[in-house]
Amino acid sequence: MSRIWVALLLLLVPTGLVLADTGIPAVTLVTDEGGTRYSVTIQILALMTLLTFLPAMLMMMTSFARIIIVFAILRQALGLQQTPSNQIIIGLSLFLTLFIMSPVLEEVNTRAVQPYMAEEMAPLEAFQAAGVPFHEFMLRQTRESDLGLFMRISETAPVARAEDIPFTVLIPAFIISELKTAFQIGFMLFIPFLVIDLVVASVLMAMGMMMLSPVIISLPFKIMLFVLVDGWAMVVGTLAASFGV
Repeated sequence: MSRIWVALLLLLVPTGLVLADTGIPAVTLVTDEGGTRYSVTIQILALMTLLTFLPAMLMMMTSFARIIIVFAILRQALGLQQTPSNQIIIGLSLFLTLFIMSPVLEEVNTRAVQPYMAEEMAPLEAFQAAGVPFHEFMLRQTRESDLGLFMRISETAPVARAEDIPFTVLIPAFIISELKTAFQIGFMLFIPFLVIDLVVASVLMAMGMMMLSPVIISLPFKIMLFVLVDGWAMVVGTLAASFGV
C-alpha cells in the first residue's frame, strides 16, 4: 500500500515524461506517414490504473471516514434530512481531512517525494519511505484490541516492534477503530438533541396534542441550541482533537 501512495503522489509532479522516456513500452502505434511512433509505457499504465484505488485509500487510510460519519450522525440527530446537503458534507470532510493529514503528507513529501525527484532515492526506497508516515498515523489511531483481532484472524506471527505490523493487518484494524470512534462521538452528539425530543414529546402529550408531530416542534429548538453553543466549531474542534491535531 505504501507503493500506491507514493505513486499517486508522484502523479502530482511532472514525472510522466521521465517515465515515458525510460519505461518499458506496453503499447506502440506506428503511423503510415512519416513513421511516427507513439508509445505508452507499462509504468504509466500502472499509474493510471492506481488512480482507481484513490477513493478507497482516501476513505480507508485517512481521517475521512471518521469525519463524514460524525457529520452524517449529527445531521440525523438534528432531524435535518437534506441540510446540509451531501455535497457540502463531503466537501467539508475532504478539506478537514486535508487539514488533519497535512503533517503526514508533508512528511511523505520530505521523506520520499523530494528525494525521489532529486534522484537521491530509488523508486522502491521511495515507496517504502512513503509508507512510514501513514503507518505511524494509522497505528496511533488503532486500538490494540482491533490489531490483536486481525493478527489472530490472519494468523500473523507476533512482531517485535509496532513498525513491523504489515499493512494488510493494520488497515482493516484502523478502519474498525475509526468506525468505533466515530459512533462514540456520534452518540455523545445525539444525547442533547434526544433530550429535547423527549421534553417536547412529553409536553405535547400533557397538552393532549398527540396528533402533532414532536419533530416539527423540536426542530427549531435543536437548531437554536446548536447555533447558540457554536456547534459547528465544537464538532470540528472535537474531531481535530481526536486525531491529536
